[in-house]
Amino acid sequence: MTKTNALAEFQMQLPRDCTFTPNDWQILSQYWYPVAIAEEIQDKPVSVKLLDVKLVCYRSHGKVVIARDLCFHRGAPLSLGWVENEEIVCPYHGFRYNCEGACTSVPAHPNAKISPKLKLIMYPAVEKYGLIWTSLAGTEEQIPEFSGWDDPDFINILPPSFDIAGSSGRQMEGFLDVSHFAYVHANSFADPDNTEVPQYKVRREGNELFADYWSTVSNYGKGQENPAPEGFMWLRAFRVFAPFAASLTVHFPEDGKLMILNCASPVSARYTRLFCPISRNFDKSVPTEDTINFNLQVFSEDRAMVEAQTPEDLPLDLTAEAHIPADRTSIAYRQLLTELGLGRNYTS
Repeated sequence: MTKTNALAEFQMQLPRDCTFTPNDWQILSQYWYPVAIAEEIQDKPVSVKLLDVKLVCYRSHGKVVIARDLCFHRGAPLSLGWVENEEIVCPYHGFRYNCEGACTSVPAHPNAKISPKLKLIMYPAVEKYGLIWTSLAGTEEQIPEFSGWDDPDFINILPPSFDIAGSSGRQMEGFLDVSHFAYVHANSFADPDNTEVPQYKVRREGNELFADYWSTVSNYGKGQENPAPEGFMWLRAFRVFAPFAASLTVHFPEDGKLMILNCASPVSARYTRLFCPISRNFDKSVPTEDTINFNLQVFSEDRAMVEAQTPEDLPLDLTAEAHIPADRTSIAYRQLLTELGLGRNYTS
């Protein structure tokens, strides 16, 4: 076996204490997920986890580097080390690795030939929407579309990452759900007396889902001025990118658009790190902190429910839970995940 093939085989090995089934892990490892906020990754190594795999992120020569958080000499985590002269230094014995993962220095034997085994397991890194994205399988880049971020008519806001002790599938389904507003979000934006869910349709295009949901539920926060005319119909346009990302465009009065990209990054089978870039083309003078605080309130309301749900995983067997017409999007989402090949009692 060549060195390249050996590294590739190690890269795709199940992580120790993997919380996913082998089949589900292999499938999910093929997709791209955000693992960090870009501005938080500088020259100091940062530890992150994706699909139970421990990773280290840092910048070298201005670009983000992502590698397995492991020095093969004695298994020390590189995230406890530091970056010096554009190279990451192992904190245990001072081994140095360049931005391509090759070991360049073994301080105990400065004149000895360095073993080719001393090479980090590297992963691709893409900086987009203020986030750092990667894929454990190193597949072709597949990052969700989010047009507002690059539109000069929109302002961009990036709340801090948000941890949820629940599965990514449950979080995603909560984001797509339109019948929980009056109950879960009564303190943030919804009306507890406006509970009816009008009929809507879901359409499928490839591995993406689209749902346009019209209702009278306002998207202005409690305590905010609501300039919407009486009887204004709010359009919430959902777009799902399998397995764990979805965008929502909320249409406000006077052609205002609020765009949210919900990215549920699966840290493990039942732990999720939520990343949520936001763009809008109105209220550009509103302080960023106000928007962040409002969204953190909404995230917190949803988190309380996701963390309390049983079973913790999202059942893909449609007979496992009851459904109502308002669940059209979540039913289609479960069917889509099933077609990806994930297990019937999954997802995370």
